[in-house]
Amino acid sequence: MLAPKKAKFRKWQTGRQHARKMIAFETRGVSVSFGSFGLKAVTPARITSNQLESARRALTHAAGKSAKIWVRVFPDRPVTQKAAEVGMGSGKGDVTGYVVEVRPGRVIFEIDGAPEMIAREALRKAGTKLPLKAKVVARQ
Repeated sequence: MLAPKKAKFRKWQTGRQHARKMIAFETRGVSVSFGSFGLKAVTPARITSNQLESARRALTHAAGKSAKIWVRVFPDRPVTQKAAEVGMGSGKGDVTGYVVEVRPGRVIFEIDGAPEMIAREALRKAGTKLPLKAKVVARQ
């Protein structure tokens, strides 16, 4: 799974998934830059490193050996969770994994070197592994 090698702060403040900032459209990483097709987010979500790896594996399996794939997001936000049946108080829980906050308009994956039909189908399959709605876009 993807995780940062070193972090300046081990635990972040929680933040809210339903904040206005998450609904606002992304301004960075909105165009297909490396490949010829991309998977673009339509709804906001927090994607865990496990979900990202699952989508990447589905994409590489469906695309074939000749395709080149780029992952345009990286999970660097730590998520904490307290152990089961532990009372309130006595501090914040341990880090259980990492997520990336994806806002609408962000390109998550890019693919090149595969025929259009295969590339679109592979990106569609990868999109089903993610907790958001996504669409396949072509390079302009």
